[in-house]
Amino acid sequence: MPNKDNPRARRLGEQIQRELVEMLRRDVKDERIGNVTITAVSVAGDLRTARVYYLVFGKDGPDPKVQRGLESAAGFLRNALSKSLMIRYTPTLSFELDTSIEHGVRLTQLIDSVNKPEQRPAAASGDAHRESAAGHEPDHELDEGPDDGHVVDEGDYIDPKSGG
Repeated sequence: MPNKDNPRARRLGEQIQRELVEMLRRDVKDERIGNVTITAVSVAGDLRTARVYYLVFGKDGPDPKVQRGLESAAGFLRNALSKSLMIRYTPTLSFELDTSIEHGVRLTQLIDSVNKPEQRPAAASGDAHRESAAGHEPDHELDEGPDDGHVVDEGDYIDPKSGG
């Protein structure tokens, strides 16, 4: 998002972001853009254009009304920026929904799905039960014969000889 190569563009983007947040809160009366948060501003290397990234509070996806409201306020915001920033040329503003948070959540979900421990099927033998009990020894000894007991829940072993 923000321009990392050009320090001046990065600083200008940060200043534009601060000014826009204040202007949207104080000066813009358009109801369509009431719950907008400016997350970042990326200024081109020639300082002529600025892409403003935003999120809409309470919405998961894009809201066309908010986009139209921001686009209609772009001229007013640019004029107000020219007065407050005192730079030779004020960048043209374009607004884009910030999808970086959604992208980050998706990456986190993918990483979690890869790192999730695999579920092993419940074993019926006492030796396998001892392994799956994570080092906990059972209260009773099992003989080596056939075992008709079963695992009810994670680690809860019911011995058929004890009746329950």
